[in-house]
Amino acid sequence: MAATDFKDYYVILGVSKTATPEEIKQAFRKLARKYHPDVNPNNKQAEARFKEVNEAYEVLSDPDKRKKYDQFGQYWKQASQGFPSGANVGVDMGGFDFSQYGSFDDFINELLGRFAGGSSRGGRQTYSYRTTTGAPSGFGGFGGFSDFSGYQDVGSGVQDSEATIPLTFAEAFSGVQKHLSLGNEVIDVRIPAGAKAGSRLRVRGKGQINPMTQQRGDLYLKVELVPHSFFQFDGDNLVCEVPITPDEAVLGASIEVPTPDGMVNVKLPNGIRSGQSLRLRGKGWPLPRGIRGDQLVKVVIVPPKDISQQEREYYEKIRAIRTYNPRGHLQQIRL
Repeated sequence: MAATDFKDYYVILGVSKTATPEEIKQAFRKLARKYHPDVNPNNKQAEARFKEVNEAYEVLSDPDKRKKYDQFGQYWKQASQGFPSGANVGVDMGGFDFSQYGSFDDFINELLGRFAGGSSRGGRQTYSYRTTTGAPSGFGGFGGFSDFSGYQDVGSGVQDSEATIPLTFAEAFSGVQKHLSLGNEVIDVRIPAGAKAGSRLRVRGKGQINPMTQQRGDLYLKVELVPHSFFQFDGDNLVCEVPITPDEAVLGASIEVPTPDGMVNVKLPNGIRSGQSLRLRGKGWPLPRGIRGDQLVKVVIVPPKDISQQEREYYEKIRAIRTYNPRGHLQQIRL
């Protein structure tokens, strides 16, 4: 195994090997915002960096995956330096034989159970994949596709396959057609609008072939959403955070807020508090039966760091004549 095969995810995220889950999460969020495609349109370098950061977080944020990754790192180091005398390619570390992988990519693809990567065929996006045998759990809705009735597990002689397919928020929101490479076979799979992280799609008869019965199982595609720089999920609701100024909070205002359909005007009531959420009905994520969920807009009052001399004078005048004391009730607090 070449030394260049290995990717140091700790270096990619800029954290130490003893970093806590919270430190890893904070580092990921910072880098994801920096390199997100929406912030860097048509920037191939940023796009590659964004994918690398997501891959690193996907591994290091999961305790089991992180443990195996760390063990693989030790194996790779020994392999690149030459094993001690008497060692063989079947070196076992922590009960796991890493010598079965021809490259770091092989190890990561199997660890994540994902598509090995995209290539372009005739301008179309094509994915190859690695599979795991067994019955996937927690099947969830994809309206308009075949249901899961008649599913047979491994014990019945049918071998099903499972793989992860990454989607951007835009692809998941509107629906997208993917061209998947299954060995020498290329199939078209339509992902319906409204897919969410963890959603599963069943593609009948495209799984592994049982060598004993020659029956072919089904392929289950599990959706993985690439993190977005602005939108997130809270259950079925789409949520976002919008900064407002102190004067907008006091006096009320009409502001523009991004939604999946574009910008909309939102009226802020006077006296709105930081952390309060406004509900935009029907502006959220597509739901079954053709309806739309809601979008929740959380407002955060952000005071300006740099103000002009005139602004400072007016703020001082307001402070001098202000009658409201938000801490007045604290005088009554006792143990």
